[in-house]
Parts: sequence; structure tokens; C-alpha cells
Amino acid sequence: MGRFTAVTLGMVACLALAMLFGGVFSVMALLYITVFTFFMDKLTAMAAPDHPGAEFPAGDGLSATLGVLHFPLLYGGVWAISGSDLTLLDKVLIFFALSLFLGQVSNSNAHELIHRSSRPLHRLGVAVYSSVLFGFHASAHVRVHHIHAATAQDPNSARLGQNFYHFAGRAWVGALRQGFRAESKFRKGKGLHPYAIYAAYAVASIAIAALIGGSAGVLALLGLSTYAQIQLLLSDYVQHYGLRRAEIAPGKWEPVGPQHSWNSPHGFSSALMLNAPRHSDHHSHPSRPYPGLELDRDAMPILPQSLPVMAVLALVPPIWRRVMDKRVEKWAAPRP
Repeated sequence: MGRFTAVTLGMVACLALAMLFGGVFSVMALLYITVFTFFMDKLTAMAAPDHPGAEFPAGDGLSATLGVLHFPLLYGGVWAISGSDLTLLDKVLIFFALSLFLGQVSNSNAHELIHRSSRPLHRLGVAVYSSVLFGFHASAHVRVHHIHAATAQDPNSARLGQNFYHFAGRAWVGALRQGFRAESKFRKGKGLHPYAIYAAYAVASIAIAALIGGSAGVLALLGLSTYAQIQLLLSDYVQHYGLRRAEIAPGKWEPVGPQHSWNSPHGFSSALMLNAPRHSDHHSHPSRPYPGLELDRDAMPILPQSLPVMAVLALVPPIWRRVMDKRVEKWAAPRP
């Protein structure tokens, strides 16, 4: 677990130092998750083993640690941005560094947690998502996305030619609605609806932010949450763009396979995001812990750059389509 631990907790340390002292640490925190990660990916693009399950344990300890650390980082960030004596520049740098952490590390870790069979771990993942006002994703991801991924029935699978800005709003609203319907059907009126729990957690998160920084604290939380949610939507957009499952009978689709998700082999950003860029294997084996996710460069669509870089390109639709559309057509064509 050395690679995952060092990379993720290194970012945690940078953020903590930035919130406490500002100055050079604020710069370090933002550079760590942007420039440093970019260049380390170039150096370690082929360094990540393709069969890490034989090398690493399950990794629940690190995942639980990151889940717990999420909360002091989130609300410490609210304090640093809204109520501390740090300079305006420090606050701006911390906002972007923390937002990127929430969107790339906490999101990936919460995603891991909601797939765990352990009730405490699952609940921790729900709490992490709910703290950034995105609790319903815990239902929509499991009960909608994993069932309908790479079909028109999934709001979080972008079709070929659809730009991110058109995708994002439809995906957010679609996941909210379809997640609610799926949970209601699954529970059949029994017990407390999960959406009530998500709402209660969200109200609690806003209340904590208000206690920390008043209205400025609430605005800080809303800003951080919005940025984090956009990054989650960017990940969904990039990882399924244009890929579609074949309809083998009316309303019946072929099983999800390795060809239905985009993947990235880049070692450093994959460690930072707990192997979330190994997305095909996750869809094939949703309960497989992140250290055991595998990568087959011949059978799986591979992104030309790391997932964070591709998320940036997705913000510029003409460039995105120029880079990706021909690659999508290759995987859409009949394969032997």
C-alpha cells in the first residue's frame, strides 16, 4: 500500500499545512495536485503494475483513514476560506487545491466506500458524499449507473458528440430522479428512505459551515461542493464518453465489458484517485477493492492522457471531440 498511502496522505499533509500557515504551503498544495501530479504521471505512466491484487492488500484501512480525514479537511477549508486571517491569495489557492482534492481524492474514496459490504464503511462513504451536498450519488451510482452504464438509460453515460456542458445538467438531474425512483422501488416503502438521510446530512453540513463562518462559511461550503460535484461529473463524462453496449434484444443490453469504459494507466494520478482510472475492471467487478483493479491495454479503451488532463480537455468541446471522437469510433467498430 506504500504507493497509495504516500501519494494520498502527501496531499492531505499539504492541505493541512496550507490551512494552518498559508504562504508557501498554499502554493505547494495547489502545485501538488496539478503540476506535480502531471509530471509524475509522465515519469510513472508505465510504473503501475497491471495485476496489483497480487502485491497489495485490500486497502480498507487507508480508505477509512481518508474518509475520516475528509471532514477536518472540508470544514478546516471552510474556516480557512471564510474566517481565518490568511491572505486573500492564500484563500484562493486553498479553495482550488481543496476543491481538487474533494473532487479527485475524496470522491474516488467515497466511491470506493459505498461499494464495500461493511456497513460502517458504506455509511462513511455516504457521509462523505452528503457533506458536499451530493448524497444522492450513493444511490444513483449503485442502483442506476452500474445497471445502465453505456446505454441511453444511464444519465451519467455521455453519448458521442455530446459536450460536457450539455451533459452535466442532465446527468445531475437525471441521477437525482432516477436514483430516487430506484431506491423507492428497491425498498418498497420499508424503512427510512435514503434520500431523507442524505438531506439530513446535507442540512447538518450546511449548519456546521454556518457555525464556523456564518454566511461566508455557507458560501465557502457551497463553492467547494459545487466544484467537487463538477469534477465528479467530469469523471463520469470522460470515463464513458461515446461508448455504448449493444442492444441484443428489445430493451435488453449486452453485459458490461472491458470495452465500455475509458481507462488510464498513469501511475501517480491513479494512486491519488485510488485506481479510479481503472474503470473497466471496476464495472466488471464492482466489489473488487481498488488495489486489485487490473488493466488490459489491448481489451480496454485507453485515454491518451491521464484522467485529470482529459477532464480539463473536456471543458473545451472542440478540442475534446478532435482528440476523442476517432478513438470512440474505433471501439464502436466491429472487433474480431
